[in-house]
Amino acid sequence: MFLIYNFAEILLKMKRKLLYAAGFILMACSLHSCELLGGSCQTCQTVSYVNGYPTAYGTEAQYCDDELLAIKAIAPTTTGGVTTKWECY
Repeated sequence: MFLIYNFAEILLKMKRKLLYAAGFILMACSLHSCELLGGSCQTCQTVSYVNGYPTAYGTEAQYCDDELLAIKAIAPTTTGGVTTKWECY
């Protein structure tokens, strides 16, 4: 009887340790989930084109999350044969 009780107690401790380890790994992944997936930040700049050839480049800046989505949603504008659009990489 003592052997069965001791085995059950050891098994319970092992399960508890596995549960703690799984919880720790889950928390660690959730804190850095964007970084694990490659991140949601990109470097963007405006590029002006004349007849399909780039003629001017804006200053590069890094945008993340909602700002990045807003930048990517901006449509190219054409004024006097010069088309300016955002490019992100």
